[in-house]
Amino acid sequence: MNFNKTMIMGIVNVTPDSFYPKSRIDKEKLLETVNHMIKNGADIIDVGGESTRPGASEVSLEEELNRVVPAIELIKKNFDVIVSIDTYKSKVAEESIKVGADIVNDISALRFDDNMVNVVKQYNRPVILMHMKGTPKNMQNNPYYKDTIGEIIEFLKERINFAKSYGIEDIIIDPGIGFGKRLIDNLLILKHLDEFKKLGYPILIGASRKSMIGMILDLPVEERLEGTLAITAYCALKGVKIIRVHDVKENYRVIKVIEAIKNATR
Repeated sequence: MNFNKTMIMGIVNVTPDSFYPKSRIDKEKLLETVNHMIKNGADIIDVGGESTRPGASEVSLEEELNRVVPAIELIKKNFDVIVSIDTYKSKVAEESIKVGADIVNDISALRFDDNMVNVVKQYNRPVILMHMKGTPKNMQNNPYYKDTIGEIIEFLKERINFAKSYGIEDIIIDPGIGFGKRLIDNLLILKHLDEFKKLGYPILIGASRKSMIGMILDLPVEERLEGTLAITAYCALKGVKIIRVHDVKENYRVIKVIEAIKNATR
């Protein structure tokens, strides 16, 4: 991965219930969707088989495997692109890696499945460690922080140290926009990105079309593109290394302009 610029992670949900309906991809449209994302600037394709929207219920292991493994295998056979598997289940991660997944994107930061750390270590894959208060089922049930930034940073420090204790060094951190957060918490995370940079690891931000944008603009998910692009521009300026988005083309164009400004010299 080229961390000299802000990379785009395109969201591919092989699920029937992700919060943004247009991100739900069936098998017939998978290759067309991924091809479109790559042509429009995606550096990474993030494949998920279980919705983690607020209130979401767990999907069985068998169902998740049936959704993501064939999808990743098909993508890797047809495209030379980095693929991440969005899962907290070690068996899903392992089977996905066997068919070509390059990164493990774990919303639980290696907490929900005791074997996940062993899989990441065994297959020597980079891991994304995300902060979340609670689980997708209950994370938005009145989340509260005394010190939003301090508490999230302490959590990430502990998770980084845990991963490193197993010899895992390729780590990306995600403060977890929308995962057990109030609007003010999400805003504070973005305002204080420099604090997360002090941890010394690449930062991923996934705010695409999320409810924080809807709260600010009073708009439904279908009308949150401009708000997403505002966050993308801000994150690119602040040195965030990966932006996880639904709308690759539009976000790529924003980042390209920001990078041109940042790289201008006399």
